Amino acid sequence: MLNDPLADVMSDINIFENARKKECTVPASKLVGNVLHTMQKNNYIGAFEYIDDGKSGKFKIELLGRINTCGVIKPRYASGKDEYEKWEKRFLPAKGFGIMMVSTPKGIMSHKEASESGLGGRLLGFVY
Repeated sequence: MLNDPLADVMSDINIFENARKKECTVPASKLVGNVLHTMQKNNYIGAFEYIDDGKSGKFKIELLGRINTCGVIKPRYASGKDEYEKWEKRFLPAKGFGIMMVSTPKGIMSHKEASESGLGGRLLGFVY
């Protein structure tokens, strides 16, 4: 039973990246798909595709070897449009290095896109 599907996916990606695998398969959900799309836009992963297995489905992800680590942020803190720097200091190793995924009213995006758009939201995870 999956209590936090996003945490399981991030953990699987970490494990497969550390083992230097070229691809991994993870359980699918709408949230996971949106987070993977954000990671793909920022060149942390390659292409990913949905595989229908008759249940909830799976994503097959192409790994590029560019991820040092990734994880979820628990609890999912609320962040205002001008508070991203505070959270960046806490979850990322250096300024401008890596991204945090944020759930905003306009969808899931990186914290850089959210601050440029002037949007606050809930912090979901980080990758660098």
